[in-house]
Amino acid sequence: MKLTTEYPLWFIVFCIAAGIIYAGILYYKDKKLDELSVWMVRLIAFFRFLVVTLLSFLLLSPLLKTVSREVEKPVIIIAQDNSESLVVGKDSAFYKTDYKQNLQKLVDQLDDKYEVRLYTFADKIKEVNSVDSLSFDEKQTDISALFDEIETRYANRNTGAIILASDGLYNKGINPVYSSDKIKAPVYTVALGDTTVKKDIILLKAEHNRLAYLGNKFPIEIVVNAKQLRGKNTTLTVIKGDTALFTQLINFSSDAYITTIPVYLEAKETGLQHYKIKLSSLPEEINTNNNNRDVFIEVLDSKQKVVIIAAAPHPDIAAIKESLENNQNYEVESYTIDNFDKPLKKYNLVILHQLPGSINTASKIINEINTSDMPVLAFSGAGTILRSDLSVASGIQKTNECEAVMEQNFSLFTVSDELRKSVKNFPALLCPYGNYSAENNATVLFYQRIGIVDTKTPLMSFSTNGESKIAVFMGEGLWKWRLQDFAVRGNHSLFDELISKTVQYLSVKADKSFFKIIGKNNFLENETIELEAEVYNESYELINEPEVNITIINSDNKKFPYTFSKTTNAYRLNAGMMPVGEYRYEARVKVGEKIYTERGEFSISALQVELMNTIADHQLLYNLSKKHDGEMVYPDELEKLSEKLNNRTDIKSVSYTQNKLADIINLKWIFFLLVALLSFEWFIRKRNGAY
Repeated sequence: MKLTTEYPLWFIVFCIAAGIIYAGILYYKDKKLDELSVWMVRLIAFFRFLVVTLLSFLLLSPLLKTVSREVEKPVIIIAQDNSESLVVGKDSAFYKTDYKQNLQKLVDQLDDKYEVRLYTFADKIKEVNSVDSLSFDEKQTDISALFDEIETRYANRNTGAIILASDGLYNKGINPVYSSDKIKAPVYTVALGDTTVKKDIILLKAEHNRLAYLGNKFPIEIVVNAKQLRGKNTTLTVIKGDTALFTQLINFSSDAYITTIPVYLEAKETGLQHYKIKLSSLPEEINTNNNNRDVFIEVLDSKQKVVIIAAAPHPDIAAIKESLENNQNYEVESYTIDNFDKPLKKYNLVILHQLPGSINTASKIINEINTSDMPVLAFSGAGTILRSDLSVASGIQKTNECEAVMEQNFSLFTVSDELRKSVKNFPALLCPYGNYSAENNATVLFYQRIGIVDTKTPLMSFSTNGESKIAVFMGEGLWKWRLQDFAVRGNHSLFDELISKTVQYLSVKADKSFFKIIGKNNFLENETIELEAEVYNESYELINEPEVNITIINSDNKKFPYTFSKTTNAYRLNAGMMPVGEYRYEARVKVGEKIYTERGEFSISALQVELMNTIADHQLLYNLSKKHDGEMVYPDELEKLSEKLNNRTDIKSVSYTQNKLADIINLKWIFFLLVALLSFEWFIRKRNGAY
């Protein structure tokens, strides 16, 4: 400690003088104190001297300077791989018993001299207190995330060294050799696992689409890998329920055999469908857990049904129909107006070609469209100019040749850059002659270019009429665009994009239900089940006053009830992790007197990436340790790590010095000392009648 003031320290002489003078004047030959002994008078005079001196000294604004020194031990970070790839082979018992004991001994040895922090990593990075927390059951390994976590937590600490115990296998994140660039401490690696190539059959991949449509065939692309099994064979089987849907014998022609087998299955039922893919095992396999895989595919009965109704046959109709039929999501029927007698409610979209017109008003169809809020794509031609309400605005027979100019700010759906560039090269169409413009609520996709003049006359525009969406195309000769697309690119991809995105935008209806459950329909087994809920009132405003309950039911009909938590204006549920399988749920909410129910399904898929490759990558660990001035050791050399760290001269404790200034006037004990001195003096004087 050190005392300092804002004024020269020799000013303390004046403080002492002030105390002596004050006490002398007060007590010199004070006759009221004659009854007190001399030593008592001198004592209380001394108390007054101290009080006045201290108060005078405080006027000098004295500061107390303190210097504190703190010694920080080096931090040794031990990061242990907790993934299941370590215990797949024959050494599983060693890692669960002897290795854990040896690792604990290392922690105890280092703890005397260093600050030891023990972490496990794989799915998550967790700091643990003991190696007993190791379970070797996590499903993914991300070493790069470990280094990011260490850099974040220990950037300004005295990090002595990092000990990374792993098999060097990672299946998430980037290469740890590159992601460790920010690490400044030496890295020691413990090479776990086995580098020997063992006999094994591996179902590497089962690639598939998440969705399929009822009645369609969908592909599953299966990749099979066999190691050290030349001359052997396995049977690939795809099973649904108790029925084998596909079987194929696979003969292994080399010790490093890999093949891809396409399997085509038919979607016969709607809902979430569970398919099991199995490879028959061999007695000499080191691991049979990677011979199986579960595939979950949601089958929808939601093909968009489109009907084309035309005033007369036209090549544009064929072009539109062929484009839509190339997309398996659409089911297309075409009729002339004279031959159509079906109800429109069975369709998702109506395409009208030169209807209504000045000759054929198609009044019955237009009335049905208006009453059912049916989305419509209408094509005008010579003598037909349509308004957004599908009424005929003019009957002029003249036409202009016009090209398309795209509106750059169109935003109803995305248009590829290639289509934007190609539109200007599409052939001219025949457009009705006249001065007409887009309705006030219309959004224009194409304007007309007549000759070299870009006009603001719409060629294709989108609008709404009540709840229905309407698109109007003011021209004919669309078949030329399809031919041009094929002539330039050898396919109809751009024309198909234009038609399919237009139809998709028009046919998709907004979900106006008052109760919605939002979430994925497929989770991995190491993911938590998270769902969201939205509740609306009669004005379609979000509310979250009522309680939302949900019951999740597994394949054995076991029920798990939950209640959603309320957020700002909606609901959220975290149901934790659940076993692999198929689940369905039923959610309920009561709004006023009405009860809304929402049902759905989801699946939980097994995550087997740790079982796909069990050959340890010690080269990666060696590169990592060499890059960071460390060493690679093997599990039986763990006890040497303590000696290696102790022998390093760059791993040492760090001393931190901190200077601190404090105003003495703020010290509480000064206040209580002054009060005590004055109180004692007052008591003595009062007792002897000196006041």
